[in-house]
Amino acid sequence: MTTADAARAAEEFLRNLHNRAPEAMGRYVAAHRLPDGRTSYQFLAERVAGARRVLDLGCGDGALLAVLARDGATGLAGVDISEGELAVARRRPELVDADLREARAQELPFAEDSFDAVVCHMALMLMADVEQVIAETARVLRPGGRLAVVVGARSAEGSGLELFLELARPLFAQRPIPPLGDRRTRSRDGLNELLTAAGFASITWEEITLGGSGTPEQVWDNAIEKYYDTTTLAAEEIAALRREFLARAAALTEDGLLTRGERSAVATTRLPASR
Repeated sequence: MTTADAARAAEEFLRNLHNRAPEAMGRYVAAHRLPDGRTSYQFLAERVAGARRVLDLGCGDGALLAVLARDGATGLAGVDISEGELAVARRRPELVDADLREARAQELPFAEDSFDAVVCHMALMLMADVEQVIAETARVLRPGGRLAVVVGARSAEGSGLELFLELARPLFAQRPIPPLGDRRTRSRDGLNELLTAAGFASITWEEITLGGSGTPEQVWDNAIEKYYDTTTLAAEEIAALRREFLARAAALTEDGLLTRGERSAVATTRLPASR
């Protein structure tokens, strides 16, 4: 399979998955908050505070754009490859004037210098040809414009998510999904190298812990929805995995609760003030 074929297969997998469950990410973000109650959408929006024209790459159901609208941004736009996600976004009253398009981040349908900021929540790390995505991002940003992205980070040690992955990885290896994204986007050094090569300043990297604790059943439900690989498992495999997870999780609970262990990293940077 060529690189282009692999990219098309990955995008088709993601498109189909998000068309089937267009609000899954929004539910997940709402359930996994910082200790002070903020969501990762709110944390990310604060990194581009004051920007009026903002583009969301992989905007999904529009939840992040709605946060930006409530914070005062007026020239909002979003692109996503899932029409199902965009249909939900278009129903949001905060986004009645937003420019929402079914498009790939590698070929943004906007003019140069169109935006004061670009944001991307848990999507850049899934995208093929990330150098082209970053080049397009730089093209549509004005000089001095900001970029803020959220990527996944390693689950906390001794947490429910770490246990889930320990048990699930052998099953995932037997039924692999198409390779998604570029691993360089998931580390500080890798992402910094990609962005500075395209003219951005060195990134600021913040790691955040989300989710607090939940019952083992709640952590199980969150994990099943979080990991795309679970969609390839048969019902009997999921049932057996659930039994093993709940049995092992009992040893990790305190007062009946299990640390979720959800962690993310937030990278922010900007373009030079002049090109």
